[in-house]
Amino acid sequence: MSDIQDAFLDIETTGLSATECEITVIGIYLANGTRNRLVQLVGNRVTDENLLNSLQGTNTIYTYNGMKFDLPFIQQRLGVDLTGMYKHCDLMYRCWDNNLFGGMKSVEVQLDIPRRYKEINGLEAIKLWWRYINNYDEKALSLLLEYNKEDVVNLKTLRDRLFKQ
Repeated sequence: MSDIQDAFLDIETTGLSATECEITVIGIYLANGTRNRLVQLVGNRVTDENLLNSLQGTNTIYTYNGMKFDLPFIQQRLGVDLTGMYKHCDLMYRCWDNNLFGGMKSVEVQLDIPRRYKEINGLEAIKLWWRYINNYDEKALSLLLEYNKEDVVNLKTLRDRLFKQ
């Protein structure tokens, strides 16, 4: 089996501004045939070195709205231009080509992709992070990481569905 893998990437942040906000979590779901593994860089583990080490062997990075949000945020905060280093496929545009509009969660509903944490969104993810930081709430961190995991795993499911069409 080849060592080349696909990476499904999603970040959690403290807000929408890459110049003023921090990355709290980088979730990466690495898929190579039947071998899949999850990497989550959290808090002070969110570094350029850890990100690049996690992506070793990656051929293509898949995101949802990553061209406008995740990848510019990473470049601003970590100084890493992932589009210059890897192939990138923003699945949002592939969805648009298939008349699937809205955010990722809306597209998941349209395609019957199950989601356990339906009540959590980007704003709730920010609140979970601050509950962890300010109150040492390990349950809040655990929920944030489960939400991020669901995002990156569902990116692979979304990619698989879109490329079958």
